[in-house]
Amino acid sequence: MSADTSDPVSSIPNLGPASEAAFARAGIHSAAELREIGADEGYRRLLLSGSAPHFIGYYVLVMGLQGRPWNDCKGPEKAALRKRFDAIKSSMIGTKEKGRSDLEAALQFFGVVERR
Repeated sequence: MSADTSDPVSSIPNLGPASEAAFARAGIHSAAELREIGADEGYRRLLLSGSAPHFIGYYVLVMGLQGRPWNDCKGPEKAALRKRFDAIKSSMIGTKEKGRSDLEAALQFFGVVERR
């Protein structure tokens, strides 16, 4: 499936205007760009940009990039995606917390700066 580089993120099945805005905040501005980097990297960038992790959002993205309806994810496939999601989420620990840099997060941990 070839897409024009100007196709919006919302042209991917299951993704709408809210997803498009979230990916734009993450620096991803087209469907082609998201397809090129794939679901895992795209989701990682969403988390880096401050989006909260949600398993449903992750597998909706995976299904959409495969051209499948979001509710097509079931059984062993869903369990495998849950493991991938958990690995992505775990890899993000310490990278950015609620809009704070690594340094700010560390200073917050030690009580040097106020908690948000």
